[in-house]
Amino acid sequence: MKYETMLIRFLNYVKFETRSNSASNTIPSTPQQKQFLKMLKLELEEIGLSDIELNEENWFLTATLPANTDKPYDKIGFISHVDTADFNAVDIKPNIVENYDGKDIILNKEKNIIMSVANFPNLKNYVGKTLITTDGTTLLGADDKAGIVEIVEAMKYLIEHPEIEHGEIKIAFGPDEEIGRGADNFDAEKFNTDYAYTMDGSVLGELQYESFNAAQITYKITGVSVHPGTAKNKMKNANTIASELAMMFPEKEVPEHTDGYEGFYLLHDMKSRIEEATLTYIIRDFDKNKFLERKNFCEEVAKKINSKYGNVVEYHLFDQYYNMGDIIEKDKRSVNKAEVAMHNLGIEPIIIPIRGGTDGSKISYMGIPTPNIFVGGENFHGQYEFSCLEHMKSATDVIVEIAKLAKK
Repeated sequence: MKYETMLIRFLNYVKFETRSNSASNTIPSTPQQKQFLKMLKLELEEIGLSDIELNEENWFLTATLPANTDKPYDKIGFISHVDTADFNAVDIKPNIVENYDGKDIILNKEKNIIMSVANFPNLKNYVGKTLITTDGTTLLGADDKAGIVEIVEAMKYLIEHPEIEHGEIKIAFGPDEEIGRGADNFDAEKFNTDYAYTMDGSVLGELQYESFNAAQITYKITGVSVHPGTAKNKMKNANTIASELAMMFPEKEVPEHTDGYEGFYLLHDMKSRIEEATLTYIIRDFDKNKFLERKNFCEEVAKKINSKYGNVVEYHLFDQYYNMGDIIEKDKRSVNKAEVAMHNLGIEPIIIPIRGGTDGSKISYMGIPTPNIFVGGENFHGQYEFSCLEHMKSATDVIVEIAKLAKK
């Protein structure tokens, strides 16, 4: 399918600055997300969807494409998030590279910002394709504006082609996925689908139904600051205690040394001075038992430091999300339909675990199995982010094909 309005729609969407903010306690975390959702609501009305609602408590925008047949179909849903990662997203200037030649791409001639094939050999996979890049100073926002475009274009196509039989289809667009909070307030009971999909993956063919189990721990170390000239047997230097605590973690069990199904610890933030230090770690593992062992290890670290220095460490440990594969394995209709849809379209499914999480990680535990499908972009969350227009269209084809295949 051609999806003539896809590129125009995408270029419009990415120009909206919709970063989320983990330091904010509001819903959504930034007002710009509200403005984008209000614009998007108007577009859903324009293409002719039903039951359109922008819930101003959880700030999810939902809509329905009613069934056009009496034949029994599964009720399915498609979900994307409107926020982008915490990287410069002001004044985004997307560039279009048509019929890409496989060579280095000059993103910004004035500032000599180049996306080189040497640094990004994945570019060789896109020869002859149409790429949408940044100008090298911002992210693009394809994560997840591409997913939103693909869902909207698929719904528009199905409305314009009533000869394609399908059951009831729900869609949802929500805030704050990048800071891990958006799906906390998702109304799964009202969405009421048999299964759903997040359109939030990366390269062509990605189909993901396993995610990390995730937790976070923050240590607060309280030191004692004394003039260094008279500090003997009095000073407790939170800086050095923090360093000692960090050195207790396994050197190789970090993101830069792990892949596949390997878990890790990541020292995400650290602030330190003599009298006080805070260290925040994120904890990740696919295996539930290993996840529990990692959390226990983190608690033991605090106990060992306290045993050596007195009660200088307090900590706060909490779970963030869980491996959605533990839920989806019990009902794999969603994965099976998506896999068949891709094969029907000549796309080879790439079934790999997500070394992270999606809104589906939480929504699956709310009773709606929700795997993740590619959106056709790469290098997310930074200045070298790009999308492939042809692969975005393929993602939209997958949505349409799943709609056809969702027969009971």
